[in-house]
Amino acid sequence: MSAQPDAVVLHGISGSPGIAIGAAFVLGDQLARVPRRTVSEAERPTEIERFRAATARAKEELRRLVASTPERSTATAVLEAYALMAEDPMLGDGVLHRIRAEGRCAEWAVALTVQHFASQLGEADDPYLRERSRDVEFVGQHLLRAFDGAAVSRKIPPGQIILVAQDLSPADAAGFVFVTGPERAPSSVVAFVTEVGTRTSHTSITARALKLPAVVGVNELCEAVDTGDLLIVDGLRGVVIVRPTEEDLEEARQRAGRHRALASQLHESRELRAQTQDGVTLAVRANVEIPEEAREASAEGAEGIGLYRTEYLYIDRVHPPTEEEQLVAFRAVLEAMPADAPVVLRTFDIGGDKFASTFKMPIELNPMLGLRAVRLALLRPEVFLEHLRAMVRASAFGDVRIMVPMVSSVGELKWVRQMLDKAIEQVKSSGGRVAEHIPLGVMIEVPSAAVLADHFARHAEFMSIGTNDLIQYTLAVDRSSRRLAYLASPFDPSILRLIERVVSAGARFDCPVSVCGAMAGDPLSALLLLGLGVREFSMEVSAIPEIRETFRRVTLEEAERVAERALELDSADDIERVVAEAFAIRLHDLISGAA
Repeated sequence: MSAQPDAVVLHGISGSPGIAIGAAFVLGDQLARVPRRTVSEAERPTEIERFRAATARAKEELRRLVASTPERSTATAVLEAYALMAEDPMLGDGVLHRIRAEGRCAEWAVALTVQHFASQLGEADDPYLRERSRDVEFVGQHLLRAFDGAAVSRKIPPGQIILVAQDLSPADAAGFVFVTGPERAPSSVVAFVTEVGTRTSHTSITARALKLPAVVGVNELCEAVDTGDLLIVDGLRGVVIVRPTEEDLEEARQRAGRHRALASQLHESRELRAQTQDGVTLAVRANVEIPEEAREASAEGAEGIGLYRTEYLYIDRVHPPTEEEQLVAFRAVLEAMPADAPVVLRTFDIGGDKFASTFKMPIELNPMLGLRAVRLALLRPEVFLEHLRAMVRASAFGDVRIMVPMVSSVGELKWVRQMLDKAIEQVKSSGGRVAEHIPLGVMIEVPSAAVLADHFARHAEFMSIGTNDLIQYTLAVDRSSRRLAYLASPFDPSILRLIERVVSAGARFDCPVSVCGAMAGDPLSALLLLGLGVREFSMEVSAIPEIRETFRRVTLEEAERVAERALELDSADDIERVVAEAFAIRLHDLISGAA
């Protein structure tokens, strides 16, 4: 897009696809505007009552927003979690201590407590945990607004509105999108833009659930945009244009129309099989976190769930989920899919720091290399056994397969097998129904597992390559680091060789191999994986239509020839160039998101 001197072009991350044009509505940060006053001993009981009343109002408002959102939506699930966080005893105890012992006013006590918990999470090495620090701040903002009885759903002006904020909580998003006043009429919000966030942040997840374009991670956004400024939000390229020219606007309208046409075309072809031009049938499945996403995956024609992230059941809560709570979640995912569609339940992949509030685990200096996933299961076998029992019981309702993450030795897999056998025996002895067979697989996401793939293939019933972590650990690059992002390339020759090693081991020992990392959801890297021998792919729901169409435009022979050439090269740039030269032109509309 062109831009005149008066226009400002801002670059960020594509959080949700689509293109929108509208007027900016800039939201402020409630945490920055709290009263900071000390209170006398006699005033403290009153402050405590004010805090409790605000908590009740905030919870009521969140419940009202839950009722206003579409049933079983992603936004609903997040809002329900926020309502629980608003009454979390740890948060409440921190606030009460600051009022009683330090003499802070209620608002100041809330702000300090929220900042304390958010900073602890924000300093963690794990990118998911850093994202959750924003959730704590969102709940804090909600509590602070509740002191004045201010509703989340503040009035916005008429017309096509784009919400602009440092960050946008799902509660605020729902408040503006679904409730705009006493009449609860649908609003005219057409897009989100935020200064912080990633594709896995709740702003992005909420925008995708609401099917609104979003650009996140836009540096200096709030300095460049004022309420009322005309904006173009390009969620395909991760670009925001402030005060665009007529030429910019016309191009945006045309690209938006082409994107809608492509999306409609891909949706209409969802019943077609994922098959190459020379007749090779492939499995395209979904990575999901909550049952609602499984329903969306089914609607998009996913042939099962290749990865269900169970650790989200354990986060943001004081006590671990019960076996019954886990069973309800697993069963909901199974029932959202066709009866014959496989659902791969991944045992919790969570680090010791994420369990700080639930299991009182000590915070580690480097949790990504510490006590996480199967290592934590080894330390807490009673928790892991309960986890497995819920999965075993869920097998009565569909095609359940269990996958173990972050395994680095065959001994760990053998131990999980013993625990699974024990869980099956316990469920059977208590009279529960169990599937005749529950396949046990392993994730290949650390270099030692890839090197030992031939041994894992002898003991596992399937292997799934988690390319996100495999890239991070192989190249020693923090995948959340923007400064080092250029090094974390899926086209790195070392990554391709490890993938080829795993696929070859799987073929040799008749152990199916899938890929469930980000490589599976990118058209060019998916074709490279196809050429390396991968036949099963699992990805974000939004990527399924594009990847299915990608496979229908090529032959297996072409993909194998390009992969063979790629394995001879010694740099990621050269490999990406070779793949792009072979396929980019025919995939132009899928890569750009516009027909």
